[in-house]
Amino acid sequence: MTDAKKTEKLSMRVSSKDKELILAMAAESGMSMADFVRVRLGQTRVRRSKIEREKLLHLARIGNNLNQIARWANTHKSSADALLILAELTSIEQELKCI
Repeated sequence: MTDAKKTEKLSMRVSSKDKELILAMAAESGMSMADFVRVRLGQTRVRRSKIEREKLLHLARIGNNLNQIARWANTHKSSADALLILAELTSIEQELKCI
């Protein structure tokens, strides 16, 4: 789908149970109902949900920590404490599993 301007409106009737389900699923995904329906139709999403933005920020922080550890290890190759590095990498691995 291209980034065409959205000028058309679509309305349809659903049961109250279906409406509640759609709204709940959209909220759980951190999206508006319109974005949720577009995603379910397989169209490109215009914006990221709040949850996705938080996950990306968290991953960026983890990547930054990993880069700092790698830089430190490369700088202090001869005196690098292998156990300290392994402990930090294990910590990062645990954080990644939570995502």
